[in-house]
Amino acid sequence: MAILGDVLSALLGVSAYEKPSDPKDDEEALRIRAAAGAQLSRQARTQTRWYLADLETARTQADNGNLRQLAKLWSAMQADGVVAGLMSTCTDGLVRLPRQFSGDDAQVAELTGNGTVSVFDQMFPSTELALMAADGRGLGVALGELVPVRARDYPVLVRQEPEGLRYRWDENQWYYQTKAGDLRITPGDGRFVLHVAGGRVAPWRHGIVYALGEAWIPKTHAKSYRSNWESKLANPARVAYSPSAATDEQADSWFQKVMAWGVNTVFGMKPGYDVKLLESNGRGYEAFGATITTSNEEIILAIAGQLVTTTGGTGFANADIHKSIRADIIKAIADSLAHTLNTQAIPPWVVARWGVDALTSRATVLWDVTPPKDRLAEANAMLQLATAITAMRTSLAPYGRDVDIASLLVAQSVPTVTIGEPMAATADGTTTDVDGDGIPDEPPTDDAAQQLADKMTAENVDRCEHGAVNRCRLCGIERVRDFERDENGDVVWKVAWRPIGKPTAAPTEQSQKEAA
Repeated sequence: MAILGDVLSALLGVSAYEKPSDPKDDEEALRIRAAAGAQLSRQARTQTRWYLADLETARTQADNGNLRQLAKLWSAMQADGVVAGLMSTCTDGLVRLPRQFSGDDAQVAELTGNGTVSVFDQMFPSTELALMAADGRGLGVALGELVPVRARDYPVLVRQEPEGLRYRWDENQWYYQTKAGDLRITPGDGRFVLHVAGGRVAPWRHGIVYALGEAWIPKTHAKSYRSNWESKLANPARVAYSPSAATDEQADSWFQKVMAWGVNTVFGMKPGYDVKLLESNGRGYEAFGATITTSNEEIILAIAGQLVTTTGGTGFANADIHKSIRADIIKAIADSLAHTLNTQAIPPWVVARWGVDALTSRATVLWDVTPPKDRLAEANAMLQLATAITAMRTSLAPYGRDVDIASLLVAQSVPTVTIGEPMAATADGTTTDVDGDGIPDEPPTDDAAQQLADKMTAENVDRCEHGAVNRCRLCGIERVRDFERDENGDVVWKVAWRPIGKPTAAPTEQSQKEAA
């Protein structure tokens, strides 16, 4: 483990508190884990009543390096419907978005599975990733452990309860408080994964738990007060009137009948007897509703970054994640989680499987958070660009001019390959370039291209079946620039084709007749 820590420190630029652990510490950690029965986290202690004073206490304790109270508050807020729904969109929806892998081909092939078992999904379950992403968003820091799996040569990531996290300022070191004592945390050592989404220095200060607490705690009180009001004042009081001349026995009897008022009760009353309902005409309950509404809006703003699409009823489906949550928030969560995996979780697996030298080209993962509408807009822009280039080349051809396509594609950031070089692989690891000549399909043979060119020339066809008016790599033909003069001496451009790469002269009238 110490060797791996040195390698990670040198290659990944980890911070001071991520220094490699001593072998004795590793042995002690294994002993502690065994003594804890493979369960590191202490039993959770639930707090059911929260006040703003508790939030202040949690903030003070966190700044001293103790995250227990703050983590308990974060856990309690998960019971709120608005918090749970939006955080689910941020995390559960995010980790199920498409992933992009890069790096060593062998490593990527194992991580993706190539249609079989995906090591990435087995090693990093989406549920655990979502929980860690949520802790990173809420608390600014999350802890995971790479737990060995019997009969498997790679571990599984298990999110640990953040209540046990401790940071000691004097040592610049993280610890995790377990049932068997404090355990030193060395991120990237093959055992612990410390996700510091809130920054390297005091990450807990940059979580949204404080903003949520300021809104959630008053909301819980308002809901309690509203329920109390409803239980006392929502049902009107019943008032029984009896004549002044009635005896005490008669008044008590009438009172007992009204008190027994049930569903569909009918009273037969003599003159002087009456029954009325005494209802509260106060509007104090509206204050509770206003507090709840305001708190909900603050919660939505803290998590989603906006109100319009969240309250518009778009739902929490994966397809609507970009509508419900501000795009830059999704991007920030995805990039932060990917960085943690790429620097602390994937490298130990690479070292164990391929050795330290394989870290130089290690596999990495990135979530594709591009909204579908942006992909569609990009595709439409590419189509319009291709159409514009074709139109410009056709318009400039009579003047002996052509478009500098290479410069235009560079300016528009369109990726290209040189003819003769293999095309880039697709997402599933395959390539559409069968023979590696830089075009999607195998071009026709020379004889077939020649026959097509001669026939198109004879028939005066000005474009191929793919819409090309100058050159088509799929058909294997290109246009020949030539002209002739009519009886008035005016220039008339001819339609003549030839196979690509064949520097032959323009077809003569004799060759056209032979081709016909």
